[in-house]
Amino acid sequence: MKHRLILIAASIALAVFAVAGYMLMNDDGSVQAPANSSTTTEQPSTTPQTTQAGDAQSQATAGTYTDYSAGAVATTQGQRILFFHAPWCPQCRQLDESIKSGTIPSNTTIFKVDYDSSQSLRQQYGVTLQTTIVLLDAQGNEAKKFVAYDDPSLDAIIKSLL
Repeated sequence: MKHRLILIAASIALAVFAVAGYMLMNDDGSVQAPANSSTTTEQPSTTPQTTQAGDAQSQATAGTYTDYSAGAVATTQGQRILFFHAPWCPQCRQLDESIKSGTIPSNTTIFKVDYDSSQSLRQQYGVTLQTTIVLLDAQGNEAKKFVAYDDPSLDAIIKSLL
């Protein structure tokens, strides 16, 4: 009887660890850090692109997608967009992939803001739902806001805000 109880307890513990491991996996099978983790594994996408207009060569600032920092937002030229992202949110992950695989318009920077750890920033812009996208004006104030929860795509952001 004693061995049977130990076997049942071990089975339950194994099941709990299996479920926890499954919950920490992304859709693509890579391990995702817990929401309260202070480390980030994503690297900013800052690949510059150049364009040519007629015979004269001109460089346009390519659209970029990068992690949020107040300093970067303050010094970035062009359109600045905040994307309030939560790693546990399926729509956020879908929108993240759409942004990474899409073409961000020239002179536009999308900043990925951690929804869970940026409460003061959420309050500043009245953000109550992850997948909220905020277009900033030149002074850093909200110019427009869009919730991409029902249509988590870069095209929806462009259509709604730009």
